Amino acid sequence: MRKSILLIGILFTLFISCNDVNKNTLELDKQNSFENKLSILGVWERTSFYNYDENGKIKDSFASSETNKHIKIFTPSKVMWCRNISADSSEWFGFGSYKLTDSLLTETLQYGSVEMSKFIAMNPKFVFHYNLEKEKFSQIQIDSLGHPLFAENYIRLE
Repeated sequence: MRKSILLIGILFTLFISCNDVNKNTLELDKQNSFENKLSILGVWERTSFYNYDENGKIKDSFASSETNKHIKIFTPSKVMWCRNISADSSEWFGFGSYKLTDSLLTETLQYGSVEMSKFIAMNPKFVFHYNLEKEKFSQIQIDSLGHPLFAENYIRLE
């Protein structure tokens, strides 16, 4: 009888410990899956800007610098960006909501700087095609015929 109780106790302990290992493995898998999932959430810095010609080829590009900085922040439902151009005294920033589909980023700005508010008053929606990778993304403005006009290229800061 003692051997049976001892055997049941050992089996019970073994079962519980195996269950904890499976639970820990499942939690680790969930965490790794979350970390590896592509997300636009975070703080981004623009590294370059491309202009395209009528054939969809890059005709010129500009690298960002300390005198021309552009930062963009995405939360789960809001977007805010600011741009500092040392050579220009005008301020540039915008704030609003955004929506992502599999290929489109639509920013609907609610307000912005004096200069940006002029554009927002005409049309608060800014639609871009986008390419998202883990540590970088590009947003590409497309004309009514589907041709690229310009692209902004960003790297993740956090």
